[in-house]
Amino acid sequence: MRLERFYKAKLAEVESLRRAAEQGFLPEICSEPRPDFSDALRRPQHGRPLAIVAEYKRASPSHGVICEKISVEEAARQYAAAGAAALSVLTEEMYFHGNMNFLKRAATVQNDLVKPLPLLRKDFIFDLLQVRATAATPASAVLIIVKLTPDVRFLRQLREEAEKFGMQAVVEVFDKEDLRRARESGARIIQVNARNLDTLQVDRISCCQLAEENTPMDNELWIAASGISRAEHLVQAAEAGYNAVLIGSALMRQGRPGVALRAILQIDFPARRNNHAD
Repeated sequence: MRLERFYKAKLAEVESLRRAAEQGFLPEICSEPRPDFSDALRRPQHGRPLAIVAEYKRASPSHGVICEKISVEEAARQYAAAGAAALSVLTEEMYFHGNMNFLKRAATVQNDLVKPLPLLRKDFIFDLLQVRATAATPASAVLIIVKLTPDVRFLRQLREEAEKFGMQAVVEVFDKEDLRRARESGARIIQVNARNLDTLQVDRISCCQLAEENTPMDNELWIAASGISRAEHLVQAAEAGYNAVLIGSALMRQGRPGVALRAILQIDFPARRNNHAD
């Protein structure tokens, strides 16, 4: 499973956090208000049936370098102006060319916005100290991947640790078994990744089917992720019952993420069959 290499890539960071904790040198918790991530997903803009989580993504294992010429500040400004509801920021360094400092830099743009965008830290989190380190940034949410931390009790512990610091947990699943574990752990924001971890191929049909066959509960918010690049993909996700979609590579590829997001949103959505966010 490809997650193993990401796990190994993060070990040095986790060990550094543990040494810092033993010496009492952990960074202070961010005291700034964190915009509500769930609320952003519940209230899509301009009458759309779903919210857009736009991603700052410089590189990935499946695409290589995507775009490194645009700063996280400029991407955040463009996404906000184009109608994104939230911003996902890749912080993993080796494979995604991210950085923890990107979260603080993205937050500097928020002061110029009428309604700040909540920030999601997207990384490979498997230790409580990583959640604690995230809380030292302005992030509103942190990604937790079920296949990386499959123990239900520990999944719950990671989520509760995030909530203790005023953040929320976006729990990512790939299949029905992941979904069972996520729900058993008390996850309330569920992200379904359409990418096969072994082949890196995207299967949006299975992603939609997972929502259709496992009706989101009233207290759940669902995000469709991976391989979303066209307006019809948004329609499919909305019809399947998703509350939001996460879009990264398709927006970053040409270095004009705001223009790309506007282009995808130029569509008249059909009436939604149901709404699980009420």
